This record gives sequence, structure tokens and C-alpha cells, in this order.
Amino acid sequence: MPSTVVITGASGGIGRAVAREFAARGDRIGLVARGRAGLEAAAREVRERGGQALVVPADVADHEEVRVAAEAVEERFGPIDVWINVAFTSVFAPFTEIGPAEFRRVTEVTYLGYVNGTREALSRMVPRDRGTIVQVGSALGERSIPLQSAYCGAKHAVNGFTSSVRTELMHRGSGVRITVVQMPAVNTPQFSWVLSRLPRHPQPVPPIYQPEVAARAVRYAADHPGRKQFYVGASTVATILANRVAAGLLDRYLARTGYDSQQSGERVPPGRPGNLWRPLDGEDGDGDSGEASGGHDFGAHGVFNDKAHAHAPQAALAEHARLAWPAGALLAGAAVAWGASRAGRR
Repeated sequence: MPSTVVITGASGGIGRAVAREFAARGDRIGLVARGRAGLEAAAREVRERGGQALVVPADVADHEEVRVAAEAVEERFGPIDVWINVAFTSVFAPFTEIGPAEFRRVTEVTYLGYVNGTREALSRMVPRDRGTIVQVGSALGERSIPLQSAYCGAKHAVNGFTSSVRTELMHRGSGVRITVVQMPAVNTPQFSWVLSRLPRHPQPVPPIYQPEVAARAVRYAADHPGRKQFYVGASTVATILANRVAAGLLDRYLARTGYDSQQSGERVPPGRPGNLWRPLDGEDGDGDSGEASGGHDFGAHGVFNDKAHAHAPQAALAEHARLAWPAGALLAGAAVAWGASRAGRR
């Protein structure tokens, strides 16, 4: 039987791929994001794949807009069964080069956007005693890296917030479930549209995976929400485990390599448009630059298709936690040994 699903950040990247994944099952999908062009394109893809779509422009940082979006979805499709929080924004820069308003904006979207979505979902699901919330997290929510202090802080906050809500639901014996899917580096448009003060084009730290890998994991988590969290990609498991056994070593390693590994060889011209305050796929498409750039659909994929993996064997293991962790432990050991050798060359 088709489900009613809400996806925030549905206009591009992981959210866009998630919409296509659920559409293939014939689900009814509320597509929430700021950019109209991306949302309309996502809706067309949902319908082409056999699903139903409702475009709901909204800024998840504004709780009232999230509430209105939820009402619109339920008026059209009925009670929400699954709520998936994906929307985020970021700034690529050293912390000392991020202004207070910019840092607050990243926090409001990337953390409080999840809080707003979760609150609105629970207000409907708890009285019905059913429903599932999926938080799209990140390995950076457990192991921070340089140049992304606002994003890493927000993702850490999502983990703490979600754990608290989960225990409250358990206390009351609720039938509502909440889980987190911790993602690796993913080839999304964010690296071309986030606000960046780096001299070269931002890039995800390899290994990089395609958004469809993330989307399949989100769909599985929504169908199996009893697990506290899911890890996608061997790099995610290795990073988290290595951080638990050798955090200091990783600090030194990231201090040495974290700047270059997050930048490609392409120079970035001054005034590159960003989407921190306004979407690049909005009606005017000018983003934060103030100069019209022709709003258009960015799709699910970023510019790193030639470097991205379409499959993650570990993701299959992640469906069986007892198999995933031993494999991850081996990878973590290898990562620590390799990092130690690199750090020793300083």
C-alpha cells in the first residue's frame, strides 16, 4: 500500500535521489525545499516513476513554514507515514572567516530545520501512535573536520537531539520510530552552490558515493526503523571507529591534510554565487550574489561523477549490524595505521 512521505531538501542531492527511490514504490510524496525549479523537476521525476508529488516551497528554518507544508501534504495525501529530514546548508571556510549571522543561518537550517521537521511530524504521528522519522546524518556528525565548523556542529547536534527524542518515545511506549542514516561523502550539487571562501572549488573527501547509494539506505532505514542508526559506506564506519580509538591521531592527520583534501584543483572566481540565504534554483536564481544567474534545476548529482561510486558493498552489510561492525573494525585499524604513518612524516 502506498505511503505518504515528506522529504525536506527534496530539490537536489540526496533529497532528490530519495524522492525518486520512494516514487518507484508508488508513494505519495510531499517535496519540501526553497527552490521552485528544483522542486518542479523533482515532481516530474516522481510522477514519471509512478509516484504522486506535491510541491511545497518552504524554508525549514522557519517552523511556521514547515507547519504549513505538513498541513498541505496531509490535506492532499492523508496522514504522513514517513518524514525524512535532509535539508541543509553550509559554509566552507575557516571558523574565523564565518560571520555570526552566517554561522547562525547554517545552524538554523541544518540543525533547527531537523528540529522543526521532527516536531511537526511528531505532532501528527504521536496521537496516531504510528509513523517513522528518518534523519539524514553524516560521518561528520561524529568526527569533525576543518573548514566545516558550522555544518559539523549542526550534525553533532542532530545526533544528540535525536537520541533524546528516541528515549522519550521509548519511555512512553510509542509506536513512532526515529532513526538516523549516517552518510559518507556524496556527490551532490552542494559543492557547487554552498557559500565558500576557499581559493579552490570545494569537493567531498574521497571516497565519494553517488546520491543513489544514500537514497537506497534511507529507504531501507524507513522500512526498518527499529535500529538506532545506519552507517553508509565503509569510510563512514572506518572514520567513526577510528575516531573512537585514535581521536588525537585523527586531529593531527586532519590538520595536515583536511584543507587540501576538500578542494579540487579548480580555482574559484571571486563572487561565486552561494545558496546560504537564497536558493540558486529559485525564481530569479541569483542566490546570495545579488546578480541574476538564471535559476535552474541542479538535479541530484554534483560535478564529481567521474570520481563517485555507484555502489557501496558496506551498505548491504549495514542491513546486518553484526556483519558490518567487524568489517568496519578492520578498516578502522587500517585507517589508524595509515594515518599514523602519514602523521609521522610531518
